[in-house]
Amino acid sequence: MEKAIRNFLSQESAGGILLMGAVVLAMIMANSPLSGMYQGFLHMEMQVRVGSLDIDKTLIHWINDGLMALFFMLIGLEVKRELLEGALSTRAQASLPTFAAIGGMVFPAAIYLIFNYSDPVTQNGWAIPAATDIAFALGIMALLGNRVPVALKVFLLALAIIDDLGVVVIIAMFYSTDLSTISLVVAAVAIVVLVAMNRKGVTALGPYGVVGLILWIAVLKSGVHATLAGVIIAFCIPLRAKDGSSPSEHLEHSLHPWSTFIILPIFAFANAGVDLSGMSIGDLMSPVPVGIALGLLLGKPLGVMLFSFIAVKLKLAVLPDGMGWRHIAPVAVMCGIGFTMSMFISSLAFIGDSSGYGDVARLGILTGSILSAVIGYFWLSKVLPEKGDKA
Repeated sequence: MEKAIRNFLSQESAGGILLMGAVVLAMIMANSPLSGMYQGFLHMEMQVRVGSLDIDKTLIHWINDGLMALFFMLIGLEVKRELLEGALSTRAQASLPTFAAIGGMVFPAAIYLIFNYSDPVTQNGWAIPAATDIAFALGIMALLGNRVPVALKVFLLALAIIDDLGVVVIIAMFYSTDLSTISLVVAAVAIVVLVAMNRKGVTALGPYGVVGLILWIAVLKSGVHATLAGVIIAFCIPLRAKDGSSPSEHLEHSLHPWSTFIILPIFAFANAGVDLSGMSIGDLMSPVPVGIALGLLLGKPLGVMLFSFIAVKLKLAVLPDGMGWRHIAPVAVMCGIGFTMSMFISSLAFIGDSSGYGDVARLGILTGSILSAVIGYFWLSKVLPEKGDKA
């Protein structure tokens, strides 16, 4: 039994399977006699107070502001590594996924706004279908095993990383409100200290952790979303030390299993539980869930394919060796798996909303993401060679 568990956890698809399990469990609890316990647990008050510093939030906010900061730190570490040494380190490598990611953010947002142009409240959710879930998308692709060419995996990873970097910018620019000048000054000082440690060649992770905690608290209190602190900390940790070791990669490898098997499933469990008891077909077919679902299912692949095609035709990018449009198309559909990132933006777009938009938004995310996963998987399975065959 222990060996079977270890084998499961070693599979790339394990993260996606756990995420789906967390979603199913959340939906069951939210629509059963356990609903009261589920909601009560998530909205339990948790307070940390040290002198005049007081952080008093519900459990779901600790998950979304705290645990997700660690997830965004992992995203930042991956982005930095890929930019400096990996799949985004040269113009030739970065061009195609960059254009694809831009198209994959613009088109879903446009489709969402087409359905929600007349309502200033629902317009705030325009960025929900613009995100791609790295863990889930790669997990679905991993189900096809070694049939998937390495170049195709790198393309999806690079696209999703650029997409997530775009989401970070969107959160900073459009989902930060009621800014506190004092907290922003403290955050700025913490960033200066982090940069100074990087420039001085500090490689021990402890000091970055201490200053990073101060930065997270300052950003949390500033009105800018606290998860952005994770990205800033990640970019300040050195990629290479003088002895050739990599503090950044060491932290990335340490965080990865925590993110895949604990943080993201907990986030999914906390955010995916939608009570369907008071909903009608009209609610499910309202502009918010329809705009999100179609943005993910249609907007993502259309944007990825069109921008990629234009970039290649204008010779601004090239297709990787061994890859054709028949490979890119199903991967573009898989990019419609917004899930974790879309859920996260939804929690920001409709925070404190009493009209129920948050619930129907999550239904749109689940619908669009599941359809994108199923269609993308079977489509890619059809175009890839069987084991032992040549492409």
